[in-house]
Amino acid sequence: MRGYGRMRFENENTPKIKISKALLKRISSYFSAYWKHLLLVLLAIALTSLLGLVPPILIREIIDKALPGKNLHLLALLTGASLLATIFIGLIGVAENYLSTWVALHIIYDIKNAMYKHLEFMSLQFFSQVKPGDVITRMTSDINGIQDVLRNTVINFVRNILVFVVTAAALITMNWKLALLGLFVVPFFTLPTRRVGKVRWTIASQTQEKLQQLNQIIQETLSISGSTLIKIFTREETEYQKFKNLNQDVTELMIKEAVAGRWFRMTMSIFTTIGPMLIYFYGGYLFIQDEISVGAIVAFVTLLSRLYGPIVQLSNTHIDLTRSLALFERIFEYFDMKHDVEDAPNAIAMAQVKGEVAFCNVSFAYQPASPILKDISFHAAPNTMIALVGPSGAGKTTITNLIPRLYDAGEGTITLDGIDTRQISLTSLRAHIGMVMQESYLFNDSIRENLLYAKSDATEEELITACQKANIHDFIITLPDGYNTIVGNRGVKLSGGEKQRIAIARVILKDPSIIILDEATSSLDSLSEQLIQEAMEPLLTGKTSFIIAHRLSTVMAADIILVLENGRIVESGQHVALLQQGGLYKTLYDTQFRSHDH
Repeated sequence: MRGYGRMRFENENTPKIKISKALLKRISSYFSAYWKHLLLVLLAIALTSLLGLVPPILIREIIDKALPGKNLHLLALLTGASLLATIFIGLIGVAENYLSTWVALHIIYDIKNAMYKHLEFMSLQFFSQVKPGDVITRMTSDINGIQDVLRNTVINFVRNILVFVVTAAALITMNWKLALLGLFVVPFFTLPTRRVGKVRWTIASQTQEKLQQLNQIIQETLSISGSTLIKIFTREETEYQKFKNLNQDVTELMIKEAVAGRWFRMTMSIFTTIGPMLIYFYGGYLFIQDEISVGAIVAFVTLLSRLYGPIVQLSNTHIDLTRSLALFERIFEYFDMKHDVEDAPNAIAMAQVKGEVAFCNVSFAYQPASPILKDISFHAAPNTMIALVGPSGAGKTTITNLIPRLYDAGEGTITLDGIDTRQISLTSLRAHIGMVMQESYLFNDSIRENLLYAKSDATEEELITACQKANIHDFIITLPDGYNTIVGNRGVKLSGGEKQRIAIARVILKDPSIIILDEATSSLDSLSEQLIQEAMEPLLTGKTSFIIAHRLSTVMAADIILVLENGRIVESGQHVALLQQGGLYKTLYDTQFRSHDH
């Protein structure tokens, strides 16, 4: 097997399984909300454990009394009672299975909800670094993988303990000599458990890592963008081989995990056979000595299988539990990640804002060793247009991302209407900010639903007005389904200009006090750009706006133009004044318009 080599049970590098009290307490906390249901499950388990003793005892009476006495009435009574007990056990078992499944699936439901909500509030820093396949794996297969430990392992553990205790007590009551002989082999059941548990723990961890990589390949290569890239560069066979090889690794690991306990199961079967043989031998001796009846021997062997069954299951429970702990650790690893952008303890909710934004000595770095912004300071008065220009990588988008706190500044302060944005609740801060990115994201839903994302209670008139202002209404009504047209994955059924105008209409519908346009027209054709430019004036009127644009023609009318280079503001002012300075702005302007003239 590639990458990992052949694993052996005696591998010295196999990690030790750490089942800490804190970990078990954390896992058990998910059960507390369903204690009433679990109490009913325990009651059902106790009833089935006790009723399970009835058929073997009745068998003893059949063999020792009904058959030798040729008593048909007693035989019918005993067999009928045994049948009824079996049916009753089955009915209780159905109820118990329903309850345990209900509890397990609701706990999975709770964990998934908690994980989704936790990840929703992670900053963009998290999503820019984590692999998409990892998020999907932990949200799906990892959480689903612990379903068995919740539904089966824990419930089975309790059931097997009760069955073992009740059965052992019954055996000792019937004949303590045979009981001790039957219990003699019990310690041998636990010998292989620890080693097999370690192996399955290791394989389970490796399997989940490989599944994560497999999910990432699926997500990246079978998306629209990934599929297009593969086709353009004719990499279908290469990507297929990568997927095939990784899928083979996953398959081999899953096979290895499935057969990891083959020697364990063989050993269990040997011990479960030895016990009854010993009982038949020693019980036969006691029968010859007239110390026990044949019916008692048969009943004893039947009960012994009820005793060994829980022992085998408990051994398997330990193995399944150790495997599941690997999944719990991966899930808790995500839960333990802190939200690096969150509300202050006494965060302010701002109902209305004027739109005054100020940066004071702000620095920021995605990685500590590579600062992106260095000592940025500027002031944007309400209802003014601020343009950010400069070479790619200068830090323009990072500045606009700091305003709604998609990231938090490393140093310095950012204020809105004189209040530090860290002291404003995220919900109210972002409620006053609208953004249109270079590549606007649309959900695979109707145009109407994508617009309503900004204002869920918007009227039809408001939708139409917003789209008219964005110069997209006339196009929408030409579509067969109009506003109910499905746009496809990421809006693939629309052109770039159409997507951008819908995104602008969405921001108009939100009606924020601050608007950020990040290269909103750079990918558009001339006609689409013209249509959007016409929509800019009503969109930006009465708003504080931040516009990032490589096309300087779109920012000439800005109240303030900030020129960035290497994470610093090297120039600021209006268009004419910056041209007169003869600095970087003039260089960019001359280069752009010279190439345009040619």
